[in-house]
Amino acid sequence: MSIPLLERPEALVLLNDAELHPAIVRACQERLTPYLERYLPLFYRIEQRDHARVVIEGKLSGLERKTCEPIARRVGENRKPIQVFVGAGAWDDEAVMRELRVHVGEEIGDPDGILVIDGSGFVKKGEDSCGVQRQWCGRLGKVENCQVGVFLTYATAHGHAPLDRQLFLPKDWANDAARRAPCHVPDTVVFQEKWRIAQALIERSGPDVPHRWVVGDDEFGRVSAWRAWLRQQRKFYVMDVPSNTLVREVGVRGADGARPKFETAQAWTARQPKRRWKTITIRDGEKGPLRVQALAALVQTKDDDGCVGPVERLVVTRTLGAQPDYAYHLSNAKHVPLPKVVRVGSARHRIEEVLQEAKGEVGLSHYEVRSWVGWHHHMTLSFLALWFLVLEQRRVGKKNPGHHDPASAADLHEAAAVPAPAAGAHRRGNHASAATHGGGPHLPLLQGRQAFSAASSGRNLKAGKC
Repeated sequence: MSIPLLERPEALVLLNDAELHPAIVRACQERLTPYLERYLPLFYRIEQRDHARVVIEGKLSGLERKTCEPIARRVGENRKPIQVFVGAGAWDDEAVMRELRVHVGEEIGDPDGILVIDGSGFVKKGEDSCGVQRQWCGRLGKVENCQVGVFLTYATAHGHAPLDRQLFLPKDWANDAARRAPCHVPDTVVFQEKWRIAQALIERSGPDVPHRWVVGDDEFGRVSAWRAWLRQQRKFYVMDVPSNTLVREVGVRGADGARPKFETAQAWTARQPKRRWKTITIRDGEKGPLRVQALAALVQTKDDDGCVGPVERLVVTRTLGAQPDYAYHLSNAKHVPLPKVVRVGSARHRIEEVLQEAKGEVGLSHYEVRSWVGWHHHMTLSFLALWFLVLEQRRVGKKNPGHHDPASAADLHEAAAVPAPAAGAHRRGNHASAATHGGGPHLPLLQGRQAFSAASSGRNLKAGKC
């Protein structure tokens, strides 16, 4: 006899740790139906709506592996229709994503919102999946056979949410008609460096949510053209840059009246006196306030042609302790208080952790599709499941304040899981109709030195399944 979901030992531990009453968990399950009713009309056919419900419920279930076959088997259905729906279904995932962004704006929109741009790798075997090749995989911290997606997420004081995604198509793939054809890559898709994809995502999705800031890791931050575009768009940015980025402090003169020479951000930091460092509280953590030390200065860098660029703000942070980890950022928020800039920059790490958890919690990395359409369909359905978990996290956090932080998406995973119906149960209902790592343009760096990404500053990311 199978143990009911709410009586499983792991569920009881979850309820105790998160201080959740079983009635709240049941209500969480019941709220999934009205949540889906907002999105199901965007699928053209009744069968597609049924399949969408099955897939999303499967992603919110306790399945260890959340690919199409176990999801279909969970409800006693044939796997083939589910695979076709995800891998090649004739439905508009962009329409679904637009509705998701409208929903996000309604729930957590804030004029001081932060757009977080992040590249994420998905390790794959073989050479047939769209865009797969040996390239930098940030999760593993090395070159591996993988696909890479560029993701846009949103963070405000009210919560966080996924906004958009696009698969990165390497230049060899983009120029190879024989490889494009089996993966059904649209003719309109051409090679774009990752920062160009990020630009396109912001142009498409940014108008749907209020925001003021853009943050990203050093793969994007090192590109001077990317930062110039953000300035043209009148957006504040806090972008990570490598430690060997060449900078020159502004407003400083030598004894002879000459400007200082360009030096690495790391070397400049090492020369600064202790009194310049300020201790800043980023947020409250499970073990107490999370604090770092930071300093800032107005500097100039050089663009891709070696020309001296505009004045920007160099912000350096370091962890507390005997052996601190350093992170380097460039920002155009020259007059914003330093604590605010540091807190905005830290949003990238929390969003990165959310995406990493999502690879397992809602099966973001659990897929076997090979086509361009299939990849984007899969990510869209995963985002719908992830956004539901985020909404439940917010709801539980509001109703159950206490000495613990609000439940995470991972904590709510089992709570939001929908029990599988008996095998063969009829599910149809009446619904409403309806750049490679380090490549490309970048900041001039001191040659022969290793660049250290802020993303690797003492943080061990949870390994998701691929």
